Amino acid sequence: MVTINIIAVGKVKEKYFINAINEYNQRLSAFCKLNIIEIKDESIPQNANDSQIAEVLTKEANAILAKLPKDSYIFALCVEGKQFSSEELAKEIGKIQVNGESSLTFIIGGSVGLANEIKSRANVKLSFSKMTFPHQLFRVMLTEQIYRAFKILNHHTYHK
Repeated sequence: MVTINIIAVGKVKEKYFINAINEYNQRLSAFCKLNIIEIKDESIPQNANDSQIAEVLTKEANAILAKLPKDSYIFALCVEGKQFSSEELAKEIGKIQVNGESSLTFIIGGSVGLANEIKSRANVKLSFSKMTFPHQLFRVMLTEQIYRAFKILNHHTYHK
């Protein structure tokens, strides 16, 4: 069974988001093992300058790298990434599994994004949209799309 890791900077605090993520985690248990790894988000000054932003990105990148599973196929979630349809994401996950990968990791950055070091280590840079979403809501959206991908791969009708 494949392992899906979500490494995310910051915590989900609202109970309704936690409940939604737990619901998709439970549904995913038929298809994969889901691990959610939360990284402490670094505080950033209100009007941060470039060096302060770089410092935050470096600290968060170091924390992400410390938790990154060895030999995992990495998706970095970033606005400049490629946009996939649900079917294309399913196909990508299926292809990765056929190639023998047993661990996939999706990385969600903090309020200032992801360090270039993380993006450059990624096998795929993935974007859900040009829009910006609240971090907690995006975690729900990602778990739902992973679930949808497995339903598509297993020829279930959920995705329509």
